[in-house]
Amino acid sequence: MCGIVGYIGKRDATPVLVEGLHRLEYRGYDSAGLAIVHRGRLQITKTAGRVQDLRDKLDAKQTKATIGVGHTRWATHGEPNDTNAHPHTDAQHRVAVVHNGIIENADALRDQLTADGVKFVTETDTECLAHMVAAELAKAEGSGNEDLTLQDAVIATLRRVEGTYGLVVLDTKNPDQLVVARNGSPIVLGLGESEMFVASDVAALVRYTRQVIYLEDGEVATIKATDYRTTTLSGGANSSIKTPTTVDADADDYELGAFSDYMRKEIHEQPDAIRRAVMGRLDERFATAKLGGVSLDARELRNIKRVKFLGCGSAYYAGQMGANLVEELARIPADAEPASEFRYRSPVVDPDTLYVAVSQSGETSDTLMAVQELKRKGGQVMGAVNVVGSAIGRECGHGIFLHAGPEVAVASTKALTNMTVNFALLALLLGRVRDLSAANGGRIVGGLRNLPSQVSTILNAEEEIATVAHRFAEADHMFFIGRVRGWPVAREGAQKLKEISYVHAEAYQAGELKHGPLALIQPEMPSVVIIPSDDLIAKNISTIEQIKARGGPVIALTSADIPDGLADATIRVPRAEPELEPILFNVPLQVLAYHAAAKLGRDIDKPRNLAKSVTVE
Repeated sequence: MCGIVGYIGKRDATPVLVEGLHRLEYRGYDSAGLAIVHRGRLQITKTAGRVQDLRDKLDAKQTKATIGVGHTRWATHGEPNDTNAHPHTDAQHRVAVVHNGIIENADALRDQLTADGVKFVTETDTECLAHMVAAELAKAEGSGNEDLTLQDAVIATLRRVEGTYGLVVLDTKNPDQLVVARNGSPIVLGLGESEMFVASDVAALVRYTRQVIYLEDGEVATIKATDYRTTTLSGGANSSIKTPTTVDADADDYELGAFSDYMRKEIHEQPDAIRRAVMGRLDERFATAKLGGVSLDARELRNIKRVKFLGCGSAYYAGQMGANLVEELARIPADAEPASEFRYRSPVVDPDTLYVAVSQSGETSDTLMAVQELKRKGGQVMGAVNVVGSAIGRECGHGIFLHAGPEVAVASTKALTNMTVNFALLALLLGRVRDLSAANGGRIVGGLRNLPSQVSTILNAEEEIATVAHRFAEADHMFFIGRVRGWPVAREGAQKLKEISYVHAEAYQAGELKHGPLALIQPEMPSVVIIPSDDLIAKNISTIEQIKARGGPVIALTSADIPDGLADATIRVPRAEPELEPILFNVPLQVLAYHAAAKLGRDIDKPRNLAKSVTVE
């Protein structure tokens, strides 16, 4: 969940590292730091707080170096303060380490090191790694083993480690190289002209290069300014050069442009994101969808007896929307489950079930572990990810690329929308190899083509939605209510509000209100009620009347014609094909949450306690 940057080359390393950390700050922003080698000595600067605080500290130092590592942290072991900030070093300040992930046997390693006389100065698990690498180097030098390399020392250390890591190691006595390793936490190498870069996300690299190498779990790499070699923890004969991948992104994709923050920018990018998702994937002739990443023919698709979506947070709620789409269009039983629950409950894996692993980053730890559990048990699993070369994409081997474009804000908007659009494509494909008629398939194809303009219509009403958000932003609690298609929309709406505004919000199925939650309705408790244009309009109007009878304010989010004055505020959504309306309903709820958070003065892109890519449990 943290951000890693490394550089070796001819440039001044510090500006490269700081710029890279700024690009990765959405992955963690409790503290930040960097280490460079200057005149054979480590120079370390770190601070609690944001990357800008680090930049301010560095402005007083004009030291230049051509090699260094940097880190922006989301705390797991030890509170976020200057001491616990990365990089971490050994006692002699020879070795510096930056690390993402969790060392699960850190307590045992600390005990062993303490018994050997090591004095720890931080509460982190990462400090163990610095001491262990330094000890391996010192042991080799003490025995006259001049053949042992920094890479050998890192490999020897990692063989004693249990847990996840993406890490970079810097050694003052080997100032021409960095050693990099990965296990469960992403690491990517960037190839330049007589310079090399390392990062936990390509966002830190695209300003300098689009040629990258994705490390696999269990791989270790030594990088120098002019070359690199990769190996595995088994080392030796496996050393090799890998084929680079060209990143389909550039630095402008990560710029704010005319927007004050990334969340609002990404909300407004949704019409174009949807167009990318459906481009070349809609087949008017046969009224179906074409998904090149789904490597199943018609017979194999027909043999699927169930579909199960696995994801975490917004990806899970998108999976619920996808399950509804699959059941409605393909008439196949479908459901969604949090990947974090699935991996631990000893699930029954059915070979006739298609499992869809959903993750914006493609690196979500719980989802990746669920995929690996499925593969061990012979399950049929495909990925739905937004990052080419991500761990889940590689582990699954096939699936659906979301085409949302880079998403920086912690709260997912355009990626969530593109997940649901892609699930509609999958449901259409499954439906057309079964019993979905060409007429109904054509109706869905037309509906998908209309989505970008309909989302634009919603965004053109942003000021009206903002007015509603400002009116209710001071509420301490809020309900989000929906039925059937509206239920996962309500859950996602509540998620958005609480994660960026810190207003407590809960979602309930409308029919469940009178089975307990109705006791909480009062004038200080607004409810957002989702009302699609379906055959449940009368039921949803009845729900509003029940809430109003108890004095509860109501915000109606609707594509239907409801009586004037029924709700205290009404947000209108364009009418679409009924199965697709949940895709549209997500958008005004994103806008509502955004403007409520802005009214309350929240740090919208970097909500407290959260980070973008959750690569630890």
